[in-house]
Amino acid sequence: MTAQTQLPIPEHFDTKKVSQVWRVPYQERAAEAKKWAEQYSIQPAASDKNQICLLIIDAQNTFCLPEFELFVGGRSGSGAVEDNLRLCEFIYRNLNAITTIAPTMDTHTAMQIFHPVFWINEAGEHPLPAATLITLEDVQQGIWKVNPAVAHSIANGNYSALQKHALHYVQKLSDEGKYPLTIWPYHSMLGGIGHALVSAVEEAIFFHSIARNSQALFEIKGGNPLTENYSVLRPEVLEGPDGNSIAQKNASFIDKLLGFDAIIIAGQAKSHCVAWTIDDLLTEILARDRKLAKKVYLLEDCTSPVVVPGVVDFTEQANAAFQRFAAAGMNVVKSTQLILGD
Repeated sequence: MTAQTQLPIPEHFDTKKVSQVWRVPYQERAAEAKKWAEQYSIQPAASDKNQICLLIIDAQNTFCLPEFELFVGGRSGSGAVEDNLRLCEFIYRNLNAITTIAPTMDTHTAMQIFHPVFWINEAGEHPLPAATLITLEDVQQGIWKVNPAVAHSIANGNYSALQKHALHYVQKLSDEGKYPLTIWPYHSMLGGIGHALVSAVEEAIFFHSIARNSQALFEIKGGNPLTENYSVLRPEVLEGPDGNSIAQKNASFIDKLLGFDAIIIAGQAKSHCVAWTIDDLLTEILARDRKLAKKVYLLEDCTSPVVVPGVVDFTEQANAAFQRFAAAGMNVVKSTQLILGD
């Protein structure tokens, strides 16, 4: 990417509000974005010589604000807030070069395989969220079993089929060397405040859309009750115990991403949804042309790993994943160092 002069940060951006929830004043920002485009001769995105996509993974309140369900604090304790501050500044400074912004949105309902209500033990208790990993041995020994009451809502009342699926599911995770099934707090709940994008990030995306006449490419993931969906490109498990398909990889979105001249990736969490998405993208790249890896840029200062003090710390796993991505040819960079060219 060739160097160019970066734009200033618009006056409306308030770094102190990145950690808060508030309503974006759309009409006001739209008028400002139009003036901004005129002032700095920002052209419509359709005219870009190099088509650049900024993929923002799950920059939602549920992951990014300290008082919400799954705040990604990293080891610093303020990871996602600081990440989003830098991300917003990156968007504004490179407004005239980013062609498309593609925000992914983790989207859940109550009864899903990684939520507490799905499971029950002999005492009738649900697993403690963020502190329970359900292993293959746990299910085989009956330490955790599917809550019979959820079968009515997600399996047409067929409890035995649901229990069979649960055993198959943890078996698949084990066989493929993936993380054990983690029971998470209820999060990214469809219709809830936690599901929404962080206000400051939403504002930056909207400002970009108007200034560049470029529709944001929203991608929803995570609604299948029978599988986790860390990666936006494919769920964790695609087939049920009988070999029947329960989900598919997101082929159309993969093709869209690889159609860009450059793909820049940021978001949460580095150890889970970000790493899984990049890993799936790399798998597709290696299957097509490994040289495509060179057009992927990972903003290492706009993503943080899951760290629950005293419980789990995925920092080392996240760093190892990024080292592997770099070794495959992807560019691991800081947002302050990556200057986009036209």
